[in-house]
Amino acid sequence: MKTIICGLALAASLAAPGAALAQNPGLTANFGEISLRSGFTPDPYSVSVVAGGDIDVYADTPLPQACVGHISDAPDFQVTYTAGGLPLVFRTVSSVDTTLVINGPDGSWSCDDDSFGDGDAEVRFNRPQSGTYDVWVGAFGTDPAPANLLITETP
Repeated sequence: MKTIICGLALAASLAAPGAALAQNPGLTANFGEISLRSGFTPDPYSVSVVAGGDIDVYADTPLPQACVGHISDAPDFQVTYTAGGLPLVFRTVSSVDTTLVINGPDGSWSCDDDSFGDGDAEVRFNRPQSGTYDVWVGAFGTDPAPANLLITETP
């Protein structure tokens, strides 16, 4: 499945009337946060998370229909990034099918399912902006599962 990137206005226009934004980038991240500058080491940066949650991205959010998985209300991880000339890539690695939902510094939403292979997700920003990236690691199924979130500039 391809990575889907959309503006918040577009996402809201795709929502059913009266639908509320279920995920909240304003909440404290479940598994922490980090500040990274372009050229960071170690690369990839890895953090252990639990993929999944009570929110069905497809049914319960105004994000595009291609956004799938179950996520929590709060982001799983928050990255404050100082951009340089390299891409910024988020990947999941897990024994279960995982998805990614990312709210970028400009308020746009990016989603993916399976682009990293074997049921793992990848969202790539070829020209990343400096600022905060709120990251949700979703589980395609309803059961939460351990996962690793990888952040890299060397895809």
